[in-house]
Amino acid sequence: MENDNNRQLGTLYLIPNTLGNENRQVQIPSVLPQASIEQAARLQYWIVENAKTARAFLKEIHLYQPLSHSLQSLIMNEWRGEERNAKFKDQSQARDLLKPLLDGKDVGLMSEAGVPGVADPGADIILAAHALGAKVKPLIGPSSILLGLMASGLNGQRFCFHGYIPVDQNERQKKLKQLEQNSHQLQETQIWIETPYRNQAMLEACLQILKPKTKLCVAVHLSLADETIWTASIEEWKKRYPNPKASEGLLHNRPAIFLMLA
Repeated sequence: MENDNNRQLGTLYLIPNTLGNENRQVQIPSVLPQASIEQAARLQYWIVENAKTARAFLKEIHLYQPLSHSLQSLIMNEWRGEERNAKFKDQSQARDLLKPLLDGKDVGLMSEAGVPGVADPGADIILAAHALGAKVKPLIGPSSILLGLMASGLNGQRFCFHGYIPVDQNERQKKLKQLEQNSHQLQETQIWIETPYRNQAMLEACLQILKPKTKLCVAVHLSLADETIWTASIEEWKKRYPNPKASEGLLHNRPAIFLMLA
């Protein structure tokens, strides 16, 4: 769909969120620049994963920058990651959520954590905004992928993010071996995430499957008060955590990101 030159379209702002909802009053000024906070406070129209949690985030934003519109008057349309294939296969459905842009209204796109469009189906909305001819404005905020890579000490010149890898034990083992082989051949850092309650199983699989000299970084609760980041070879990991019980305290069902370089 082409932009009508006689019509001024609104801007789609990509609003960063904190990486966790714990103690956001402390988190927000630590991870969000003032410009991002101010822009979030100005918007009335939103596309979010969950309206309730989005309003809770903006309520905390209000402590640092008064909202231009009351929480009750915010217009929030929901989208969810699990609906991506079904709901956004037809781009016209994504465009429906961007109708305020056609009236010259700015719209905010917010993920549940981190930045929209990265490990996040918000890319569908962003692509639809481009098709409309609207301006897309990304704002600065925390990304667990980049923070983990920065802190890992692994190759930051060549890396690949894989999202989630298979849950099935056999398929997961095959995937880990494949990632390790790719990493060795390309000298490329491999990055992936896991559902928090499966983090322990993922770590145990890594220690079982990966080669002794392969380096593994696990970054837990990035940007939060109890943040933990450690990079070491698999043989060093096994020395520190010789059995599953020894490593139980590391993850505690907390969000984590895994990085590996063979």
